[in-house]
Amino acid sequence: MGALDKGNFDLELEDSLKLGLIKLGLEEEPRTAQIEDAVRVLLQGLGEDINREGLKKTPLRVAKAFREGTTGYKQNIRDIVQGALFPEAGVDKRLGHAGGAGGLVIVRDLDHFSYCESCLLPFQVKCHVGYVPSGQQVVGLSKLSRVVDVFAKRLQDPQRLADEVCSALHHGIRPAGVAVVAECHHIHFPNLESLFLDSKPEGWIKVLVSSGSGVFEDDGASIWSEFLGLLKCRDLTPDKFRKRNSADHWCPSQATSCTKIPASLGSVNLGMVSAVASIIRSLGEDPLRKELVGTPARFVRWIMNFQNSNLEMKLNGFLSYKPETPGSNGEAKFSKKLHYELGLPFWSQCEHHLLPFHGVVHIGYFFGEGVNPIGKYLLQSIVHFYGFKLQVQERLTRQIAETLAPLLGGDIMVVAEASHTCMISRGIEKFGSSTATIAVLGRFSTDSGARALFLESLPSTNNF
Repeated sequence: MGALDKGNFDLELEDSLKLGLIKLGLEEEPRTAQIEDAVRVLLQGLGEDINREGLKKTPLRVAKAFREGTTGYKQNIRDIVQGALFPEAGVDKRLGHAGGAGGLVIVRDLDHFSYCESCLLPFQVKCHVGYVPSGQQVVGLSKLSRVVDVFAKRLQDPQRLADEVCSALHHGIRPAGVAVVAECHHIHFPNLESLFLDSKPEGWIKVLVSSGSGVFEDDGASIWSEFLGLLKCRDLTPDKFRKRNSADHWCPSQATSCTKIPASLGSVNLGMVSAVASIIRSLGEDPLRKELVGTPARFVRWIMNFQNSNLEMKLNGFLSYKPETPGSNGEAKFSKKLHYELGLPFWSQCEHHLLPFHGVVHIGYFFGEGVNPIGKYLLQSIVHFYGFKLQVQERLTRQIAETLAPLLGGDIMVVAEASHTCMISRGIEKFGSSTATIAVLGRFSTDSGARALFLESLPSTNNF
């Protein structure tokens, strides 16, 4: 295979990871090595073999993701803005009209990601930034996105993110006023004890925040109506904004259902908590800062959901299940028809980057007439069993199919659809993307018509 043989491929893969760190000037930094050491502690705390394939390079990948995702601490707003201020005749300190000299300028739908300071998980940010120019100068539009990125690439809270962007732009370009609206989406923390009771568990939690300066400082100012008027097609109205200093925590890790550790998980591993605190220090933050004091324990609570064999479920009990077959001779008729169960939710943790992904599983199978289809509860239990582990989606899909095959006569097709936070964070930043994987066994592996019949039954829109 030459350059494509496994040895060369593995070497090139490792080199590419290191190259990314070299470009950022991070490869040789002690802080990167400290994060790698901390990740190994976390993996061992989960009962994993840090030398198995799939996990060998995970510490380096996680370190790279964290360092890339927090580069904002090293960037200077003045350097970004000062070189992008352009003279514009007719723009002065007077407040003009939209579309005229001195009028409102808005850049919408700026997609970024940040790390939640409460739990260290990435969250998605869609930002809308507006300002009223003054002093006969305007700023390059791309710099508005750059400024958002500087503050997003830190451990953040949505309201503080909006406030810091607003303040930085106000002092950097000296406009008559700045307005910032941020839509933030955080992955939900599933409550393991209630997953089976909730047929449609929430995938993402959304919060809307705003910040204003100058002519936008008063929330009731008429210019806010103009700003929001240009955003109303996005269903953004003042009544939907989170109130400043609200006592409600936006991060689901601080919800009542998540503050206690389920009995099945035992007590918090102090070694893992210390490891997370060292990651925070390596990023240039103070783990003793008020907002970060409980973060290491909250992150450990999250990741312990995916402890190896943590879910109290015995597959032996599933495999001994025998579908009820009515009739005097107990045999099913030869003819079969398609049954399916759609939209079974799952959560999992990517073993390559220790980042969550979640979605739905669709299961199709052929069953003989007179045989009762398998119950949804059992199917959902198997999906959760394989979901709550360090996983990759391809393996998850295959494992579900292989486990169900002996229960369902061997003719089975499984489709998993998921949203991966590793696709919105890290360098890729592909917002709105989703991944679909398929596993087929028995008749589905040879009958394209059967596969097409099942695929036609799938919902046309993502429900996750």
